[in-house]
Amino acid sequence: MTLRTHKIGSHGLVSSVEGLGTMGMTAMYGTPDEAEAIRTVHRAVDLGVTMFDTADMYGPFSGEELLGRALKGRRDGLVVATKGGGVTLDGSGRFVGGPNGGPDYLRACVEGSLRRLGTDHIDLYYLHRVDPGVPVEESFGALADLVTEGKLRHLGISEASPASIRAAHATAPLSAVQTEYSLFSRDVEVNGVLDTVRELGIGFVAYAPLGRGFLTGAVRSVRDLPAHDFRRTSPRFADANLAQNLSLLDQIVATADELGVTPGRLALAWVLAQEGVTAVPGTKRRTWLEENVAAAAVRLDPATLAGLSAAIPVGAAAGERYAPMGMASIQE
Repeated sequence: MTLRTHKIGSHGLVSSVEGLGTMGMTAMYGTPDEAEAIRTVHRAVDLGVTMFDTADMYGPFSGEELLGRALKGRRDGLVVATKGGGVTLDGSGRFVGGPNGGPDYLRACVEGSLRRLGTDHIDLYYLHRVDPGVPVEESFGALADLVTEGKLRHLGISEASPASIRAAHATAPLSAVQTEYSLFSRDVEVNGVLDTVRELGIGFVAYAPLGRGFLTGAVRSVRDLPAHDFRRTSPRFADANLAQNLSLLDQIVATADELGVTPGRLALAWVLAQEGVTAVPGTKRRTWLEENVAAAAVRLDPATLAGLSAAIPVGAAAGERYAPMGMASIQE
């Protein structure tokens, strides 16, 4: 099958309805396997995936480098999306501070990303996190200059409040807002983010649409995770919250069984059915990639969509999305 495409925002950006998140290819989700990661990227291109999502802090730096190698000679027609400013990194990739939206720092981030990706332009560049010490207008003023220079094509912002989205968009038109969104993470439905992007004609890109793998049903305990997997520190996988979250998962599994699909396909199809949403499920293996792409062919009728939404309402999942340090950088 070939994935269908759609417009993201109102400034000419077009992508497959499902992209590929690459964070786990070099960091965070256990031991990396570069050869399999590159084969996964190549298979994604073959299946019609046109958006590839990374960030400078993945690795750090090695995520962009890997994606650059994987897409060498295959770049035409693809949307390469990356992010900067989520944390402060020195030249060797060491963490030296929190979110950094300073104009000079963002320019250095973009130059570094271009170099590591092996490209002369980035199709979609996100401010990874809003820096509370820098007006968002200053951050996007700098990014707008880089658009004018041709180094960036489209701009986005990640995990931002409606007020920050509006301020950024007024400074330099946004094509996309990226925030975690799944049956387990539906805050954007009630905190004004989805309403804001739809009002302003900005696309919405959902990361972690499978609840970091939990909604596939493959993880029922932290013991199912690799030793160095960051989800071992995630509140939603902690024993104190796991029983409640498993009970919610079991409702997804029951519906999936009724429909004859896997839980992961059902959960991802629910996200893809939401108005104007692009999903970027992450994986580092071809088997899961093919499973995720197959979800785009699953059509859920209104009754099924409503039933899932009612079974797992906003706020039903137990535990925060991140450990305290991660939550501190997310705007509400």
